[in-house]
Amino acid sequence: MRLASACRERGFTLIELMITVAIIGIIAAIAYPSYQQYVTRSYREKAKACLSEYAQFMERHYTTHLSYVGAMPTLFCATESGLGERYRFEVVSDSARSYTVSARPQGVQLGLDAQCGTLTLNQLGGKGASGTGGATLCW
Repeated sequence: MRLASACRERGFTLIELMITVAIIGIIAAIAYPSYQQYVTRSYREKAKACLSEYAQFMERHYTTHLSYVGAMPTLFCATESGLGERYRFEVVSDSARSYTVSARPQGVQLGLDAQCGTLTLNQLGGKGASGTGGATLCW
């Protein structure tokens, strides 16, 4: 009879398995929104860095030509790491002495980053955000 008790089958009961699944579900429900916020902020930071690169390009163009007119930057930062799928970058140079570069959210970023919306940077270093958070929160 000792042999029968030593060979008892081991395993998990259905209740233990369901408790484990419930705990994993609770952890995932808490972690996933935090992860989405982190990814959204990460892409926003990349867009701000790319806007700075555009502004630097515009300043180099101005140093050489004494005008912002005709500057058409095509920078690698706008497409690297999937940034081109989340933001559309534009340069508007209305006059020889002013410009505005903007990063307009699109696709997934548009739905997730309503707080900041379109980020802008001008020749004076003025920063803007069209969303509800405003420039002070988003920059």
